[in-house]
Amino acid sequence: MCRTVAERTLAAELDAVRPGLTAAYTAELAGARAAVLTRLWRGLVHEPLPWIATRTAGREGVTLRLTDGRSLRGPRADPWATAASVSGLELDGVRYDHPAELTTALAVPSGGRLAAELDHSVASLALSRTASGRAVRPGRPWEWEQGETDGHPYHPGCRSRPGFSAAEQLAYAPEHRPVVALRLAAVEGAAVSGEWPRELRDGPSVLIPVHPWQATHVLSGHALRPGPDAHPLLSLRTLDTGDGIHVKTSLTTQLTSTVRDISAYTVTHAVATSVFVEGLARRLDGRLHIARNLAAAGAGTADLAVLLRESPSVHADPAAGERVVPVAALPALLASHAPAERLDRVVGFARLALGVCLELLDLGVALEAHGQNLLAVVDAEGRTRRLVYRDLADIRVSPVRLARHGIPAPPVEGRLLNDDPEVLRRKVLGSLVTGALGPLAGDAQGLGAVLETATAELGPTPDLHALRTEPLPAKALTLMRLDPTAGGDLWTALPNPLARQEGRSTWPAAGRAMP
Repeated sequence: MCRTVAERTLAAELDAVRPGLTAAYTAELAGARAAVLTRLWRGLVHEPLPWIATRTAGREGVTLRLTDGRSLRGPRADPWATAASVSGLELDGVRYDHPAELTTALAVPSGGRLAAELDHSVASLALSRTASGRAVRPGRPWEWEQGETDGHPYHPGCRSRPGFSAAEQLAYAPEHRPVVALRLAAVEGAAVSGEWPRELRDGPSVLIPVHPWQATHVLSGHALRPGPDAHPLLSLRTLDTGDGIHVKTSLTTQLTSTVRDISAYTVTHAVATSVFVEGLARRLDGRLHIARNLAAAGAGTADLAVLLRESPSVHADPAAGERVVPVAALPALLASHAPAERLDRVVGFARLALGVCLELLDLGVALEAHGQNLLAVVDAEGRTRRLVYRDLADIRVSPVRLARHGIPAPPVEGRLLNDDPEVLRRKVLGSLVTGALGPLAGDAQGLGAVLETATAELGPTPDLHALRTEPLPAKALTLMRLDPTAGGDLWTALPNPLARQEGRSTWPAAGRAMP
């Protein structure tokens, strides 16, 4: 039964555009509420929210004492668990099983905005789950991009898609496996970096691919031409045109935590950054490939810009049974393996990924290697042979570390450059461990075992020492949605299953998170 505004709205839209799907959508709502509530509870327990005074763990669970005197009670919350399910939380004796209703009852600053996002996340997740198990066509390079229905494993806004109707989600979201007809905007005097394709020029005009959602909701005043058909990937706004090119489009709406447009900075720096990182990756003996940024173009506004990128699939050998799989899809790929085999595959991937990312970090480049940006080239038995990294927009480059190794800094400036060791480690560990290895390991015990085995033979560096001994950085995803002044990432520290925790509180301190 639909209970909230977003649930009822999506159901009514489905009745109009896909009535045969309404019953399946409604049946998925209870599970979607629990999935989003579980993510929210993780954030409430492990993030430094200023209106939580104390946290106490007991035999029956965790109690949060709010600054206004109320108590919120729930089960123990392993920060690394992905299979756990929280069906209800108790706020001063009243049970809540819907994350939006709980957030409304908490009545905290900016809680109304978060409640609306969680409501939409639940409804969209229920719709996404109606696509679960749908057959795919084997061999297509986008196949493993489209099997994931649940989105970010830890973000309560895992499926928040404000501005997307039910019809638009069915038409554009990857889990529904649509074919998306891109549009083309003819722009004279466009800013271009890289070698812009001849087929995307018309005399003095650059033809910029535009997502149809953007065409309808943001660029409705522009005269647009028909463009190529494409298949949406994990990021929804990035699409595979089927010719070895991925098209990253501007999508001026918030998905999870960020508005997905493309800045003028990215247009200017995309190709130079790609050339530099690709050259640095050659030092890693073929263990890491970069899906190259081929070209970028923009009309001087983040609403009308695009990035053309090499498909990661070019780095696999199909004749040898290889395929390229986003790390977010590895759990599904390995699900049919026996437990011992699955652990072996996970540890093998972790050893390779940690080695590559820590070596590159020591050289001076911090990758944001979460489950969407990092891909594994796997063989027919599911073993990771090599890695591919895509989307260089949010990496960080340390000129000081590069100079230490005699490497000239790249011809870029601005936000990509940072020498702060803590910022660099957060970028790597906060993405690779909390965004890739955590979901693969499944819980704290599993993560500890994977990290212990995978790091045993890695060369010693200060960054590896921090990984083994310090609390692990993670984005404070719930706080970021409750803090309208943040303007960027906020961080918390999670208990490290490798580090000794005796005498050390695993709860975050009250107050503002680390910026």
